[in-house]
Amino acid sequence: SSFPPSSSLLLSLSLSSPLSISLSNSLPVSLSQSLNSRYQQMLLMSRGEAEEILSALHICPPPPSSFVLSRPPSARSSSTNGLRRQKRDWVIPPINVPENSRGPFPQMLVRIRSDQDKEIEIRYSITGAGADQPPGDVYIIDPVTGKMSVTKPLDREDRASYHLRAHAVDVNGNQMEPPIDLYIYVIDMNDNRPEFKNQVYNGSVPEGSKPGTHSIKLHQFHSCNSIKLHPVSLTAILNQSPHIPIPNMFTINGGTGEISTIAAGLDREKVSQYTLIVQATDMEGSLNFGLSNTATALITVTDINDNPPELDSKTFLGEVPENAVGVIVANLTVRDRDQPHTPNWNAVYRIVGGDSMGHFTIRTDEVTNDGRVTVVKPVDYERNGAFMLTVVVSNQAHLSSGIPSSLSSTAGVTISVLDVNEAPVFPSNPKMIRFEEGVPADTTLTIFAALDPDRFIQQTVRYSKLSDPGNWLRINRTNGQITTTAILDRESPYVKNNVYEATFLAVDNGSPPATGTGTLQIYLIDVNDNVPVLVPREAQLCERLRPNSRINVTASDADSEPNAGPYVFELPSFPPSVRRNWTVARLNGEYAQLKLRIPYLEAGMYRVPILVSDSGNPPLTNRSMIRVKVCPCDDHGDCTAIGAVASASLGTGAIIAILICIIILLSMVLLFVVWMKRREKERQTKPLLIDPEDDVRDNILKYDEEGGGEEDQDYDLSQLQQPETLDHMMSKPAGVRRVDERPIIPESQYPIRPTLPHPGDIGEFIIDGLRAADNDPTAPPYDSLLVFDYEGSGSTAGSVSSLNSSSSGEQDYDYLNDWGPRFKKLADLYGGGEED
Repeated sequence: SSFPPSSSLLLSLSLSSPLSISLSNSLPVSLSQSLNSRYQQMLLMSRGEAEEILSALHICPPPPSSFVLSRPPSARSSSTNGLRRQKRDWVIPPINVPENSRGPFPQMLVRIRSDQDKEIEIRYSITGAGADQPPGDVYIIDPVTGKMSVTKPLDREDRASYHLRAHAVDVNGNQMEPPIDLYIYVIDMNDNRPEFKNQVYNGSVPEGSKPGTHSIKLHQFHSCNSIKLHPVSLTAILNQSPHIPIPNMFTINGGTGEISTIAAGLDREKVSQYTLIVQATDMEGSLNFGLSNTATALITVTDINDNPPELDSKTFLGEVPENAVGVIVANLTVRDRDQPHTPNWNAVYRIVGGDSMGHFTIRTDEVTNDGRVTVVKPVDYERNGAFMLTVVVSNQAHLSSGIPSSLSSTAGVTISVLDVNEAPVFPSNPKMIRFEEGVPADTTLTIFAALDPDRFIQQTVRYSKLSDPGNWLRINRTNGQITTTAILDRESPYVKNNVYEATFLAVDNGSPPATGTGTLQIYLIDVNDNVPVLVPREAQLCERLRPNSRINVTASDADSEPNAGPYVFELPSFPPSVRRNWTVARLNGEYAQLKLRIPYLEAGMYRVPILVSDSGNPPLTNRSMIRVKVCPCDDHGDCTAIGAVASASLGTGAIIAILICIIILLSMVLLFVVWMKRREKERQTKPLLIDPEDDVRDNILKYDEEGGGEEDQDYDLSQLQQPETLDHMMSKPAGVRRVDERPIIPESQYPIRPTLPHPGDIGEFIIDGLRAADNDPTAPPYDSLLVFDYEGSGSTAGSVSSLNSSSSGEQDYDYLNDWGPRFKKLADLYGGGEED
């Protein structure tokens, strides 16, 4: 008979009587008795038979150690010493407690009883997790009766088993039985829905896949320890979206969780993704007792190259100017229904005909996938006026098997070449010519002419010089003939590695004019036109002949081989003292040695002439002078300090004279300083000859005579008056006009200021003029002094000469004669009597 999963199975175990089993939770009496009998038999069954029965009851089977029999009371153990009674141990089989029991609580699980409870009073207790350890108060035991109970519903998903120990002691706490282990297993009930590891699963399947192609595998789990108790089945795909091409494109394997296609017709260009709702049910999919859950599976249809690229047109047109490079001349548009920006969509263009010289290439635009026909090699209108290209387009990835190529993947491209005015071209550029140096002026070197590539247009070419470092050449403007204007010198700094280089321009008369550049290189052949020069020009020798007293000399020649070395060194025959005192010996073709012929030569500076000849044909000879310092030397052959001075052509007497002059000069400077200090001291101590109050040397200054006063001067006061007209200013030349004059501007722009009459009072006149100037926008200042109008013909102040003097009386200036000779002039002017 069937057994409801929610029922509870309780065990009542006793150590003093046969094992008994009782069922609770309001089971029918007949079923309870049947189960008690069946469970008593299970204790004697094999594990395999017990698992089958528990599985039928929907109970999680216990581990292998759960079914242990208690030893009967009459059991005896044999030994080598014979038969003897052995005290039995407490052995209790594991206790299975269903989770989520509905009680009532506390609910008894097992009774523990010692066979000594009839003789003495026994107290029972339990220890372990769930009793006196966390989680606490899950299990309790009656200390008198030994009945152990559970106090609340258990959750297998929270804790699947408990291990307790039972103790039996007397009232004094003495242990009466050894502790017994109690194993309690929480029986799983189907109280949790099957769960998916993910709520959303992502899978993919290529488009065009055959039926049975695997796309994704779903994983799920259940809360029970044994999947055999509540096996999960992926029963069905509840929904597919979209429903094209058919509603049931996929199926699911209930055992493995794999989703596969069951029909053909997947096309990414129509449907790129499917959404599936998958249901999982436990209890093998039982509709009455099973629990279910759902998850979402997203199936992406991946792209394959099943759509070849197609050009939008069979013909394309373009044009390109001749000689242009890097210019896009045509744009090829293409369509491809595969996934964009993938190898199945990216276009590859190839030119298969019409461009044998490789003038063009086609680059793919990464964004639009269009083809850009680009010039990579200049085209010449005079050679080819148009190109007919054949272009083929394909994908980076190969087409899928069975997909034919499209006829629209081939097109023709017509490119017209536009004629432009091309620059004249020098056939040889650079052009090298060879001449001996020293070519005189007005010598024709060559004709450096350019050709005009525009053969279909008659144009004139004119030549000019662009670069001529030495200004040695000129070019004929019409025919390009090169002639010299100066002597060509190979040793010039403008010549590098025997080559003189000049650049010329050729300009046609096209529209617009085009210019070509040509370089002329003149290789100058060396001529022996430079004499050799002695090196070094100065040397040093000891005054007494020593083994190492010699000078190595060589020569330098601006010419090149064979007009340079080897050189010939020799001493001239005149003056005779040269060969009498010196000798020169040739070491090799480049070096010679100069040394003293006599054992001693007085210290000094000597100029020794040496004749140096090169190897030219004919050879050139140069008389060179070498300055030799002859000086006393130390033991190492080096000139001493005194010897260096003596060698500077100064004798001992001259040196002594120079030292005496220096001593005399220093003595004179010292005497002058002493004299100056003594004079300063006398000046400070010597008294004045006259009384300081009578000394007028620093009190009265003499100025130049200024005349007899203002009254005898006839000043022109008209310069201070405002002019009536501006004719005198208009007649002045430019740059002569004073900066304080009124600027000349059109008077019609502002109202003309009325002319004021000449007043008698100058104060009122100034006030009126100031008021008029404040209201006149053209009035000064113009970064200059103010100019006022006429100030009047007279002044109430009178002459300046009348200041501080009386006009009615006369003054006596005779006392000026008593002031000394310095005031004699004033006394003569004012003390001489009446004025004439």
